[in-house]
Amino acid sequence: MNGAESLVQTLLASGVRVCFANPGTSEMHFVAALDRHPEMRCILCLFEGGVSGAADGYYRMTEEVAATILHLAPGFGNAFANLHNARKAQSGVLNIMGDHADYHLRFEAPLKGDTLGVAQAVSHWTRISASAGKVAGDAAEAVQAARAKGGQIATLILPANTAWEKASGHAVAVPAPVPQRPSQAEVAAAAKALRQPGAILMIDGPALWSDLGLLARRLTKACGARLMQPYFASRFRHGAGAVKIERMAYRIEDNLRLLAGAPSLVLCGTARPAGFFAYPGLPSTPDDPDTRLVELCAREMDIAWTLQALAEELGEAELTPDDFVQPDRPALPEGPVTMAKVGEAIAALMPEDVVIVDEGISASAHLAPALRRGPGHDVLTITGGSIGFGLPNAVGAAVACPDRKVVVLEGDGSGMYTLQSLWTMAREGLDVTVVIFANRGYQILREELAAMGVNAVGRNAQRMFDVERPSLDWVALARGHGVEARRIADMAGFNAAFAEAMAQPGPRLIEVPC
Repeated sequence: MNGAESLVQTLLASGVRVCFANPGTSEMHFVAALDRHPEMRCILCLFEGGVSGAADGYYRMTEEVAATILHLAPGFGNAFANLHNARKAQSGVLNIMGDHADYHLRFEAPLKGDTLGVAQAVSHWTRISASAGKVAGDAAEAVQAARAKGGQIATLILPANTAWEKASGHAVAVPAPVPQRPSQAEVAAAAKALRQPGAILMIDGPALWSDLGLLARRLTKACGARLMQPYFASRFRHGAGAVKIERMAYRIEDNLRLLAGAPSLVLCGTARPAGFFAYPGLPSTPDDPDTRLVELCAREMDIAWTLQALAEELGEAELTPDDFVQPDRPALPEGPVTMAKVGEAIAALMPEDVVIVDEGISASAHLAPALRRGPGHDVLTITGGSIGFGLPNAVGAAVACPDRKVVVLEGDGSGMYTLQSLWTMAREGLDVTVVIFANRGYQILREELAAMGVNAVGRNAQRMFDVERPSLDWVALARGHGVEARRIADMAGFNAAFAEAMAQPGPRLIEVPC
């Protein structure tokens, strides 16, 4: 047995069953070891940002850690943006990063880089294995770290010689430590704050998609508090049957109005809300200066226990149909394409329990009202704001949930960051429908420029915001990656294309000029 074999056996013995990979020479012994263990599902992504984004999506839908294979510091650097999104989503991801053999590092080889530095910049836990004999134990600790505190980024760096040198056996990851809980005094103080008229309980994490949402609704109904969630959440339930929870807005101005006058804001599973950016003349945080901020339970703490403790203090009211989103499928829209109509068509045609990966960016706000009227579904959002999230996240979600349709709402500019994920969808036969909103530019940047007070746009700014001359041909791009695709011209065309996609296994892509 060598170090690579001990690593793979440790991952399998510890319950890691999926590996998203983009390996290089330093990881070849690891690849050979994986080849001897077909029980590990190995999925090739053609860009490291696809690897990390897929591992994030997989965790969001399963709460199970997937491994990644990344090639030295440059490969990890390519994965960084979607690891940032995964960190903000509190997804558990285990990165296996190869490095040069330790005795080779004294030479300035072309791919030599600061593997430790780049890993530590985004990882909660990082270690370099010192020898082949330590690989198994280090891997077991890495799995435990990735599972700890509700999900963390763990990176294990393996010098190439630790993979090929002799090792003695595998190890098994021990369970993650029990998460911390607030004190009873803190719970009692939060309950007192929530009894004030107009108080708000803001929740995140599993409370947005599990039965914990029912508990949160019952306890806030009992005390008369408002129940809210962040705008960018790793996963939340939406549509018919979902618990009614107020969702914050993207714009700081809208959130200032939402939170105005609240006597207290109690946070459970989330951090203090902040504006996406700073803007001239606007505050960084939307909570009222006179609002008492109660940071009861951080995301890495025991959210379930905390909500139950709050319920014991406040009581639980009985829920009625008014506490849930009621079925209200829109009629199929006709005529010219608008974003609102596309949302109505998706809501009208999608089956129950779809997973929607939302990177529609500027289109998302126009789609959301209609989607809320559709059947119950899960939504995954771009938690860290680093674009290029949607397509690879959908890969991970589809691997995690092979019995559910996955729909990606994707901007054309952001989609170009990780369009290689289309190839992985085709190779793996993933049931993903990609809806590309082809507005021929980074529309969100045009809006942000105006938000900064700049209203005159000249040639240089325009050329940095548009993706025209030449225009992107998403039908050709998709077909070039092995994905069936159609471009639509009106709502009749979209209705037909989306209905066909929902009736047949994917992957498929629909380009929507807008």
